[in-house]
Amino acid sequence: MAAVRAPRRPAPASAAAPNLYALEDVVQPTAGEPSATTATELLPSLWRNRAFNLLWVSQCLSDAGTAMSNLALPLLVLQVTRSPAQAGLVGTISLLVSMVCRLPAGVLTDRLDRRRLMVICDAFRVTAYTALGVAILTGVASMAMIMVVVIGGAAANSLFSTAEHAAVRNLVPSEHLSDAVARNEARAYGTSLAGPPLGGLLFGLARSLPFLGNALSHLLSLAALLLIRRPMQQPREQPAQSGGAAGIEGLRFVLDNPFLRALLLIAAPLNMAFTGMIFTIVVSLQRSGNSSFAVGLASMIFGLGGLLGAIAAPTMQGRLRLPTLVLLISWTTALLMAASACVSSSMLAAVPLAAAVFLGPTANAALFGYQAAITPDHLQGRVLSMVYLAATSMGAFAPGLAGLLMAHLSAETTMLIFALIVAVAAITASFSSGIKSMGAVTLSDDVG
Repeated sequence: MAAVRAPRRPAPASAAAPNLYALEDVVQPTAGEPSATTATELLPSLWRNRAFNLLWVSQCLSDAGTAMSNLALPLLVLQVTRSPAQAGLVGTISLLVSMVCRLPAGVLTDRLDRRRLMVICDAFRVTAYTALGVAILTGVASMAMIMVVVIGGAAANSLFSTAEHAAVRNLVPSEHLSDAVARNEARAYGTSLAGPPLGGLLFGLARSLPFLGNALSHLLSLAALLLIRRPMQQPREQPAQSGGAAGIEGLRFVLDNPFLRALLLIAAPLNMAFTGMIFTIVVSLQRSGNSSFAVGLASMIFGLGGLLGAIAAPTMQGRLRLPTLVLLISWTTALLMAASACVSSSMLAAVPLAAAVFLGPTANAALFGYQAAITPDHLQGRVLSMVYLAATSMGAFAPGLAGLLMAHLSAETTMLIFALIVAVAAITASFSSGIKSMGAVTLSDDVG
């Protein structure tokens, strides 16, 4: 496999740089053993990487708690205000705050200590959700208090997730980056499957329980973070830039890099198409007279496909070159979405789309693992925030676009349009020099 085209010339071996593979996770040689063993040879599997596993567990807890409260918040607002409109407003505001905070979160992630940022976010969320839970117990919870928690929680979630994803590069060797992304994908699908039912169960027992449970999850996450001893960023040798200048530097790096430009053009339409397809299938099943149970079962099939795909991602990545893998997944996804469109009013539509969702984690692991490798550490937060903002903003428009299309077209035609969007992304990947240049995942140098 061809060597990665790093954006900067690699630093000489004698350059002062942090050891990405801390000795706490490797077996030290005993007397009589050769001392020339390389760092890569000493590396254990990802499952034995203490620092990464602690970070992974902390985010598992955070994700599960957030999923519980996200399910319970609209229910709480509905009980407090008796207004479905205000209940829906909570979700909209949370999404908007997350999107607005994404770029500032990238700048802060690159400027400040990442572990300290995550600790502050968890401490805030522990305090906010504990206060809300106690207010519900005592009967003094108001809409104003709920909105403060929603806005503050969404901002903290954006900052925490950006810092967490940027930190991974410093906790695992380059050989494990794609596997680490795949495990994060499995975590996201797993918590999205388990969190909402648990939140609904707890809300049925007592309205305060999902929020107190969320506070507990962030407290445990905070404890896990404090146990990580390894630095989560490389030393910064240059003075911090202003927010505007830092953002421009990140944008310039993205636009100057062929792979990152391709990533923007591929990730955004893929995310939009998946979101739009799922929304269209749900509406189509309801229009066709399927039961609510059948609609819920279809949603569960999608989530299960993603979870199984995340588990299989490391194995799938090892069998193909990265460019071949990305092209194969892109074109296969377009064909599977087209197959779903042919049975749009039947439960069978969920099966091909679930197969496409199954391929998603492998694509994300390949693309974002490679992104983490070629992006210098001091730009990780800004690059990630720009890519995520592009992808999530396109996804946010997908339900509205799907609803507009279905008002004038059939569900089958609407789904074919989303399949066509993926086909355009596949064509982009096929002719992109940035995708063709993908090679072995090797960390770029970082000069601060």
